[in-house]
Amino acid sequence: MQSGINVILAPEQLGTLWGLPITNTLLTSWVVIVVLAVIALVIGSRVKMIPSRFQTLLEWLFGFVYDYIAEILESRDMARKFFPFLCTIFLFVFTSNLLEFTPGVGSFGITRGGVFIPLLRSVNTDLNVTLMLAILSFLVIEITGIVTIGVVKYGGKFLNFHSVIGFFVGLIELFSEIARIISFSFRLFGNIFAGEVLILVVIYFLPYVAPVPVMMFEVFVGFVQAAIFALLTLFFIKIAITDVH
Repeated sequence: MQSGINVILAPEQLGTLWGLPITNTLLTSWVVIVVLAVIALVIGSRVKMIPSRFQTLLEWLFGFVYDYIAEILESRDMARKFFPFLCTIFLFVFTSNLLEFTPGVGSFGITRGGVFIPLLRSVNTDLNVTLMLAILSFLVIEITGIVTIGVVKYGGKFLNFHSVIGFFVGLIELFSEIARIISFSFRLFGNIFAGEVLILVVIYFLPYVAPVPVMMFEVFVGFVQAAIFALLTLFFIKIAITDVH
């Protein structure tokens, strides 16, 4: 019998598939993907030439985001290429954060060795997920910079042999570029995991007073973190495609 607050840092393994471990965060990520796919299919099948109020709202919202991306990148062609990627990152991260507060998540599970293991757990409390998202964004940023301005110009941002100061500044830029992987992954992981722990503490000490306001605040935090992840990716893409001055 467990008592008190039980905080587990690593995701719990539910089983294996073809020798690969299946964790509760992995299962939740599949649920998120299915939910987003179903919503996309439903909304896509109801698009009309004469839009409803809801369709008008969605078109305005997506148009606003598209225009903002085009303004930052200073190219509507570039915006057309990166709009799906940036929106997918935002929707996946935000839906993953939002699913944490869906009834049943964390409540249903299996008992193994007297320890309760939930079937579903917030995706972004798994450092493996946030690290993979960070690596994906990092690769997109670097490849975009190389393809857009060329290998020589892009490499010149980090390997500058024209002066001693320029050489060391380039090394600093190189280290800061690689450090984005750490900052991207740990920022998202830290905020969401800390929010989950905060909710557990509040539920344990003030079960009838504070959980709802705290959960509403964490929904806002989840939205902000999803927006920050997508926006930072956008801004770093802009920096990557800018010529060296």
